[in-house]
Amino acid sequence: MRYLGAISRWIDLLNEWIGRGTSLAAFGLVWLVFCDVIMRYFISRSFVWVQEMEWHLFSLIFLFGAGYTLRHDGHVRVDIIYQRLKPNARAWVDLFGVLLFLLPGCGMVIVSSFRFFHASLSVLEGSPDPGGLPCRFLIKGAITAGFALLFMQGISMGIHSLLKILGEESHSGDPS
Repeated sequence: MRYLGAISRWIDLLNEWIGRGTSLAAFGLVWLVFCDVIMRYFISRSFVWVQEMEWHLFSLIFLFGAGYTLRHDGHVRVDIIYQRLKPNARAWVDLFGVLLFLLPGCGMVIVSSFRFFHASLSVLEGSPDPGGLPCRFLIKGAITAGFALLFMQGISMGIHSLLKILGEESHSGDPS
């Protein structure tokens, strides 16, 4: 069980660092949108590459922040029943949720998005718009990477739940 705990801690640390790095993309997105608005309203000028960069950054924030958000239990859920359960029962719900829904769902997206990425990479796909960003295949690869991080965090969540059920972990695995 010690090895499972070590794997879980490694995954948690990885998603912690990637999540913190993702906050830089959020700052970059705010700055980019601010500059785009200033350019549109004061000099009546906008660029396709700026607008594409805005949605690329938003995509990276969403995709790479998902594992971090799961790690910190920040995803939306209906807690009508869950919040009233004892910690051991919550661990069972989390374990079955991970095994029955999260991991299979992420696996499906990883497999299908990798094909999507590979097809894009094979033709070195770029923006179809004049003045758009090259290397669109990179953002398509981020779909696979983001869901792989979420998959890994699901494994960590499952390990934490299992250890709690077995009485070998007294906390939820949160860094606080």
